[in-house]
Amino acid sequence: MANLKITLVRSIIGRPEAQRKTVRSLGLTKTNRFVIREDTPQIRGMINKVPHLLKIEEI
Repeated sequence: MANLKITLVRSIIGRPEAQRKTVRSLGLTKTNRFVIREDTPQIRGMINKVPHLLKIEEI
């Protein structure tokens, strides 16, 4: 399976609590930090909830 590099490019300050929890569950804490995750339907669903805050790259 492919991997995804997920980078937090916008701050979660002032965002609704549901969006904050989604970003935290992806493992992102600070702006411009990234994580590597497997491309699964669960991860894609979380990404689709907050695409305006993230940058996604396939590895």
